Amino acid sequence: MKQTLKSRLTKTGSPSGMPDAVGREGQRSRAAIAICLFSFCFLVLAFRLTSLGMSEPEAAGWGVAAQAALTAGRPDILDRRGEVLATDIKTPSVYINPRQIVDVDDAVERLTSVLPDLDTEKLRQDMETNRAFVFVQREITPRQRAMIHQLGIPGLGFLEENRRVYPSAETTSHLLGLVNVDHEGISGIEKYIDGTGLSALRSAGFTGDRDQTPVQLALDLRVQHALRQELSDAMEMFTAKAASGVVMDVNSGEIVAMVSLPDFDPYQQEQALEDDRLNRITSGVYELGSVFKTFTFAMLLDSGLGDLNSQFDATQPIRIGSFTISDFHGENRVLSVPEAYTKSSNIAAARMALAVGIDGHQEFLRRIGMFDRLRTELPESAAPLLPRNWARISTMTIAYGHGISVTPLQAVTAASAMVNGGFHIPPTFLPRSPLEARELSRAVIQPETSNQMRYLLRLNAEEGTGRRANVDGYRVGGKTGTAEKIVDGRYDSTRKLNTFMGAFPMDDPQYAFIITIDEPHGIAANGGGSTAGFNAVPTAGRVIARIAPMLGVTPSFDDRNISAGAILASF
Repeated sequence: MKQTLKSRLTKTGSPSGMPDAVGREGQRSRAAIAICLFSFCFLVLAFRLTSLGMSEPEAAGWGVAAQAALTAGRPDILDRRGEVLATDIKTPSVYINPRQIVDVDDAVERLTSVLPDLDTEKLRQDMETNRAFVFVQREITPRQRAMIHQLGIPGLGFLEENRRVYPSAETTSHLLGLVNVDHEGISGIEKYIDGTGLSALRSAGFTGDRDQTPVQLALDLRVQHALRQELSDAMEMFTAKAASGVVMDVNSGEIVAMVSLPDFDPYQQEQALEDDRLNRITSGVYELGSVFKTFTFAMLLDSGLGDLNSQFDATQPIRIGSFTISDFHGENRVLSVPEAYTKSSNIAAARMALAVGIDGHQEFLRRIGMFDRLRTELPESAAPLLPRNWARISTMTIAYGHGISVTPLQAVTAASAMVNGGFHIPPTFLPRSPLEARELSRAVIQPETSNQMRYLLRLNAEEGTGRRANVDGYRVGGKTGTAEKIVDGRYDSTRKLNTFMGAFPMDDPQYAFIITIDEPHGIAANGGGSTAGFNAVPTAGRVIARIAPMLGVTPSFDDRNISAGAILASF
């Protein structure tokens, strides 16, 4: 019986038998696997917690595309010689995740201790929202970043953004324009760059930090600086309200310098919104006074209705209705065309315009670009102001620069055509090849007319109101204009816009210019004179003396080249 029971136990198994040992081993294996899985999970969790603790808090929804948009770069802007006018640098911006704020009042107090200009009420409201991302301050300094980091506020983070810097500061502010806080161009060449496709590339995320081809301008920074300094000195000397000037290559249309004062600090963008800081060269329209006679005389000569030997009666004023047209310094005699130009006779100019007629007058001004808004790379441009009803009196007053308002850039572009052989070339702030200039140009006056205008412009600098612009060796020519400004619907003789427009060197014109001085006052050094000949003209002379060598204009002291008579004899 015992034997039988033992046999059964042996056959069916026992705790010490083989099957029981295998079961226990399986249990141990499963336990080991579970332990390994739990250990791995704890290791992953610990690693993740550690990495989160060492990294900046991530703003929810702020993906790669958004970060790329913040760091999207803009191309450098260079002058014609490669000098950097605008470039990007990296600056930090601070943001916060309101969902992670523990104590709003404490966070506000700490942040304002470093950034005292923050709007505390707005910051508190932002922190009490349920958003995951709020900018606290854009473009902070590295020192401010370090101080904010040390505050230890939960949910605080930093992003690297591009900041636009302008090494030439105010000197080129009207030309270059501005970018907004999102690095988008909002005026000037900066806005033009966005309009050429940069905005679309930014939106598609293709700009980033990658290198971009610089944008090179026709501007010469040396000439720009000299022009600005001389205009600034003139404003101070004559206690003027404003001053402006532009220098243009007559054969290519390239603008090598453009200044409008007052200008603005590109790092204080609110200045650009002030009324007196508009770009007077492209955005302001003015009655330019007697400089407009240049176009009237060219119209007469080009029409064939008169020549340099023609004479016009200026013995007495012209009365038409309630208007009287008289000369500032009347000669009270018959004047030849050269005499009428150097004496700046309003009466003679009015008679010339009447000889051509209203239709012919309008056609000529339209031909030289006075009827249309002048388009350039700068988005800021004003349309000319023309008479609503162009009557006979309109033609007579416009002949000497009253009754029509244009931008100075329109005027100097037309002046270039007067001296470059008769070709109207659209102005540009970008480099342009001679071939491109020829393709864009259109003949507006005959070459013989252009030669005659060169003679008259040079003669006025020798014998007329432009004498104070003469610079030894550089054969300056030009025409003055002293225009009374309209105040409350009437011309005010105490407020003048003074202009000198011309070109140099007159034996082989290369550059045209226009200089304006707004509401200057007389000074003792010039006997108290306040007309253009006493301020705009000498200012232009000082500008030319400085910039002509920079532009490579060779001086000449040969009498065969420098006199108006020599220019006339060369035709």
